[in-house]
Amino acid sequence: MHRLLAVAVLSLAALGCTRSSTPSGAASTPAGKPKIAVVISTLNNPWFVVLGETAKARAEELGYDATIFNSENDTAKEAAHFENAIAGGSQAILFNATDSDGSIANVRRAKEAGVPVFCIDREINATDAATSQILSDNHGGCVALGQYFVEAMGEKGNYVEIMGYLGDNNAHNRSKGFHEVVDNYPEIKMIAQQAADFDRAKALEVMETLLQKHGAAINAVFCGNDAMAMGAYQALVAAGRDDVKLFGFDGATEVVALIADGKIAATGMQFPKTMARQAAEYADEWIKGKRDFPQKVPVAVEVVSPDTVAQFGDYGAKEDARPAAR
Repeated sequence: MHRLLAVAVLSLAALGCTRSSTPSGAASTPAGKPKIAVVISTLNNPWFVVLGETAKARAEELGYDATIFNSENDTAKEAAHFENAIAGGSQAILFNATDSDGSIANVRRAKEAGVPVFCIDREINATDAATSQILSDNHGGCVALGQYFVEAMGEKGNYVEIMGYLGDNNAHNRSKGFHEVVDNYPEIKMIAQQAADFDRAKALEVMETLLQKHGAAINAVFCGNDAMAMGAYQALVAAGRDDVKLFGFDGATEVVALIADGKIAATGMQFPKTMARQAAEYADEWIKGKRDFPQKVPVAVEVVSPDTVAQFGDYGAKEDARPAAR
């Protein structure tokens, strides 16, 4: 009996040692891995699917159990995901915001709970909430795209602009950068501007309406992202308007392929994989004790045109899909 009791005590002691080997404060799965949550604004766009899956994959490579949450462009659902992530013991949140202002409260809630938030691609309008924000240089990218647009248009012609979700800073920054260049050319005129919420189906409907209203007067279309560019492309093909120059922004694989085929004029490559991986790596560093992170980390955007398209592929550069953040 004494021997059996001694074995039991030793077993309990060994179990206690095993449990204490888990990092202090780390919530673990049954397999012992700490958790990271990946909260994405929407999975109704292949670009965001790549963003979320890359963040998840990199977190798993670093030894974490990662879960993707789809907010479906709804701040209420986003709030529920944050609550679940915090209550479930996530050690960090990799976050693609639904709304630049409306998402701030969710980030603050995580910060108050001691959970760092690393924003990916979409900015929130606060500098004291997220631990770091890794963002495409949307403004600079669209300045460069605007310069290419002017060249492609021969400095004259009419165009329409299809903007993204107006609650997102990216929509405004892209439009602003584009107009800072294009508005300097008096013979290039914008004859219509309408939002389609970064959504392919909505952009298809918007483009159909614009074609009915403006017809042959449209020489070019500038879209705030590639999902909308694809919707506009469908409408243009259906209308037999292969003479219209179409411009997007994202670097989506199907748009890059259409640029190579001469069917879309250009897009801006955002490098979502670079941003997602950086966010996961920052989260890993925070969990391991680092606390000094830059508030904003801009990632350069490059113009993908018929002249440069051979350099690009699967949501990045063929040679190196992970350019250094600036």
